[in-house]
Amino acid sequence: MTLRGFFPVGVALVFAFVAPARAEDRAAVIVAIGAQGDAAYAGVFERWAGLWESAATTAGLPVVKLGADESKDALGGLREAIQANAGDGTEPLWLVLLGHGTDDGKEPKFNLRGADVSVTELAGWLQPVKRPVVVVCAFSASGAFLKPLSGAGRVIVCATRTGRENNFARFGGYLAESIADPGADLDKDGATSLLEAWLAASRSTADFYKNEGRLATEHSLVDDNGDGSGTPADWFQGTRAVKRAKNNQPADGRRAQQLHLVPSEADQSLSAEAKMRREALEAELAELREAKGSLGEDEYFAKLEAILVQIARIYRGAD
Repeated sequence: MTLRGFFPVGVALVFAFVAPARAEDRAAVIVAIGAQGDAAYAGVFERWAGLWESAATTAGLPVVKLGADESKDALGGLREAIQANAGDGTEPLWLVLLGHGTDDGKEPKFNLRGADVSVTELAGWLQPVKRPVVVVCAFSASGAFLKPLSGAGRVIVCATRTGRENNFARFGGYLAESIADPGADLDKDGATSLLEAWLAASRSTADFYKNEGRLATEHSLVDDNGDGSGTPADWFQGTRAVKRAKNNQPADGRRAQQLHLVPSEADQSLSAEAKMRREALEAELAELREAKGSLGEDEYFAKLEAILVQIARIYRGAD
């Protein structure tokens, strides 16, 4: 048998995230710093933003950081920054929102200096964006943002699982620390993926509440398959989900594992077309592992070898 039986879904997953390659295609980063609220949070969100900015600068990516200057229109600045980066391409727009959020049961909002931004406004601004999008909702009550923002070509990370978890969310700080931390690189491929950083941050968040003897008031979710449901970190062993959703669909995480704010040297050597082909093969590999129980041992390993050889040839071609 060929791999053709596994190929269509894998390719569909990748093409949902990948547009035609452009000569100067590269990722972009927008970091929005929310209103500090209580004086206890003075400087906290700015420090988190600095970690994101540092990681993006290390990767040679353009960064727009806004919200810290009270004299400037943060709401308008956020809208304009998204519009300026709405073009197509293969590389994602990273939108990082750091601060506090609220949910009154009607219209969830992210608290900016001055006027807040509602999830309806944010969803509208993102609708014209043709490139892949990563939205990091690192604020309280951010679980209410997940479903409205979810969609094809998007990865959504929320600090909480619902809008009712509305206490200060520490998850944002742990994720900022993990996004470029080699110690969070679980698969040891030389770069920390968004999934790996999210898992590390979720673990650190859970450890904080356990060590403090406090009831956890935040439970982060990741959504990258567009169904708006999200997957919690405790579904994973390493970088692989070991549980499935109630509808028996695979858990989120596959696409988040392919995204690196700071890529490895090997990834930097790949063309957009080579990356696209590798990601399609990685999707095939994930599907093959899901189907392992229905295949004979010889058939499974033959298919596994064929995929891995093709991935190795992509990197060899780059060398």
